[in-house]
Amino acid sequence: QVQLVESGGGLAQAGGSLRLSCVASGRTFSTYAVGWFRQAPGKEREFVAVRTYLGGRTYVADSVKGRFTITRDNAKNTVNLQMNSLKPEDTALYYCAAREDIYVSDYRSSLMYDYWGQGTQVTVSS
Repeated sequence: QVQLVESGGGLAQAGGSLRLSCVASGRTFSTYAVGWFRQAPGKEREFVAVRTYLGGRTYVADSVKGRFTITRDNAKNTVNLQMNSLKPEDTALYYCAAREDIYVSDYRSSLMYDYWGQGTQVTVSS
C-alpha cells in the first residue's frame, strides 16, 4: 500500500509560479510511475505530467508543456511539479497518482493508476 500526500498548492497571479510536492509513504515507490492530474470544477480529471520508473521518461500534457516540469527524488520518496507562467485556466484541484511501473499501456490515463492523494488546490487569478 502506498499513501500519497500533496502540498504546495495555493493562490497565484497569472504569470506566477507554484511548486507542488507529492510525498509517498508505506512502500518505496522508486519502481513506480508517478504522475500529476488535475480537475477543474465541472470538468473531467485530466493528465498533467508523469515521471516513469522504466526508462526514466517524462510525459507532459500539451497544455502545460514548456511551463510545467516534473521531477522525482527517489531518496526522499518525492515527486515535484514546478509550475511556471501560470494561467487562470490552470486553476484546478491537483492530484498525485502512482502505480507500479509494469504493464502500463497509457501513462496519460487516470485509469492506469492505483494510488491517489487527496489533492491540493491551485487557484490562478488574472
